[in-house]
Amino acid sequence: MPADLDGFTRRRFTFEGKTKTVYTGGDGPAVIVIHEVPGITPEVAAFARRVVDAGFTVYMPSLLGEPGRPFSALYGVRSMVHACVSREFTTWGLDKTSPITAWLRALARKAHMQCGGPGVGAIGMCLTGGFALAMMIDAATIAPVLSQPSLPFAFGSKRKAAVGLSDADFERVKARCSDGVCVLGMRFTGDRLVPRDRFETLRRELGDAFIAVEIDSGAGNAHGIPKGAHSVVTAHFVDEPGHPTRDALDQVLAFFEARLKAVASDS
Repeated sequence: MPADLDGFTRRRFTFEGKTKTVYTGGDGPAVIVIHEVPGITPEVAAFARRVVDAGFTVYMPSLLGEPGRPFSALYGVRSMVHACVSREFTTWGLDKTSPITAWLRALARKAHMQCGGPGVGAIGMCLTGGFALAMMIDAATIAPVLSQPSLPFAFGSKRKAAVGLSDADFERVKARCSDGVCVLGMRFTGDRLVPRDRFETLRRELGDAFIAVEIDSGAGNAHGIPKGAHSVVTAHFVDEPGHPTRDALDQVLAFFEARLKAVASDS
């Protein structure tokens, strides 16, 4: 077990013949933490630990890379290439849902059964950012967070505005939003991987059910956030009170609290 994952338990979860390692830890309602490219880096593990410390049970599947391995440019490129050629990830296609999300939905159902409560939370990041949206197809996921959702790759106006779901799945998401489920999305304003058009689609289609957190990374911004900032709660996270990324983290934890704990205590 890598040192950064001390305190987590390594398990295996199988659905429809596909088995993957899942790191679990904590106590309380379940939150599925879906790592970004290249894998479960120390920064992703640190975020998961913050979720645990906030009173949740984390289920963190390993979909790419080597758990605990630090980020490097070469490591990132290799993981991205693997994702692009994998049949589990839809990186270019329009109006298509990545097949891996069926496995993630099954994991969410299992986590809900094990942890109880009104449902589970989920957060995807970067390549997996939109996966939390796809997980809403099932009733188990009631607190989805999209952190810098980067699929499909934003080449061309249609892909910039796309959200990485089939039309049928997006209709299901919209129906669930009409029933009271909210979606939290986060991006840096200068992030070309997560264009404004994508958030505009979510605003238009989900209405008030979409909560957008857009952090200024433009030239001369008050906090000196670099133009190329991308990872809101991991690589570009600054753990200082008043910093926009710290505020974003606090909003994510409050979102989980309100949806997974407050609802449970009222029922």
